[in-house]
Parts: sequence; structure tokens; C-alpha cells
Amino acid sequence: MNRPDDVRGSSDQPLVIVRGRPCHTPATLLTRTRTHTRTRHGEERTERDGAGQDRTVEQPPPDETGLGAELRERTADLQRLKAEYDNYRKRVRRDRLAVREIAVANVLGRLLPVLDALAEAAEQGEVTGGFQRIALELEEELAGLGLQSFGEAGDLFDPVVHEAIRYTGTGSGQVEHAICAAVLRKGYRVGDHLLRPAQVEVTEPQSTDAPAA
Repeated sequence: MNRPDDVRGSSDQPLVIVRGRPCHTPATLLTRTRTHTRTRHGEERTERDGAGQDRTVEQPPPDETGLGAELRERTADLQRLKAEYDNYRKRVRRDRLAVREIAVANVLGRLLPVLDALAEAAEQGEVTGGFQRIALELEEELAGLGLQSFGEAGDLFDPVVHEAIRYTGTGSGQVEHAICAAVLRKGYRVGDHLLRPAQVEVTEPQSTDAPAA
């Protein structure tokens, strides 16, 4: 078979040699286009098949049920983390206040003998003039630090905060519970810390076992 000397073809289609013969390559094999597919988060990417041919790839829509479950799980994790942080912050604040109260209580506990001396001097009428102003200023400053005195005549006797020095009975039957008849020395506390109990004289109610007159 004679081979043609002159091979002509379309100017816009290149020639390839197949088994020693020129032929035209289909334009669909050489045209390159971009294929866009939508991912789970709505992004687009370009794909190309092995032959360089363009095609549109359809993907199924994202699973909204799975996304909702994942969102609820992440929300629960954030809520747990926030609750743990709030508890940690409250615990740190509580510990700081406790340390502060202990430190203040240790200092004020050493000043109680000074307050006792001032109270005794006031009973004898020796706290006057400038000395009285100093005593009042000292009491105000200690109260500002949280120092509180307690113990008044007529209070119900509480062995937790009262130290009974003397006991007296009454036969009138007017007293139903043990009360503090007199306060011999005031007690002091700072917050929930008891610095010392109050020394009191206790009046007890009439005993039911006492013989009738």
C-alpha cells in the first residue's frame, strides 16, 4: 500500500501517529476543564480524571443528623469545662479568704490581753482623756479587721462559746434553760474562728429531781 505523501487535517487538531499512520485526536480528550465538588463544609476543590477529561462529580449532601450530634457533644464539653473552671475559681477564692482569716486571727489573738487590760482600766475609771481616744481608735481598727466580742448577761449558755466558771441554781422555776447570769470575761471571734470563749457565771433551772418543800 502506498503511503500518502501529504497529510492534511484540521489546523486546530494536532496529529498523532497510531501504528505508523496519522490520525486526528478527538477534541474531547485534549480539552481540560476544572471540576468543582463541594465538600462537607461547603468548600470547593478541583478534580481531574486520568485522561485529563472534565466531568462533574455530584456528592451527597452532608449528614445533618451527624453534625447536630457532634455540635451537642461539643456544647456539652464546653459546659463541663466552664463548670469546672467556675468551681476552681470559687475554691481558690474560698481558700484565700480562709488563709487571710487565719493570719488575722493569729495577730489579733496576741492583742486580747491588751483589750482585757483596757477593759479593766475602763471599769476602774482610768481610761480618760487622750488615753480614752487611743483606746477607742484601737477598738475601731480591730473591729475593721473582723474582731467581734460576745458574751452578755442573759444569753443562753452554749458550752461551745461559753466557759462556765461558776454555777448557781434557782428555786423559783422561772428559768427553763441555763443562762449566763454574769460575764466575767468577754469572748472574741474572727469570722468563723473562735479566738477564745467567754467566761461566764451560769444559772441553771430548777432540778425536777429536787424534793418538794
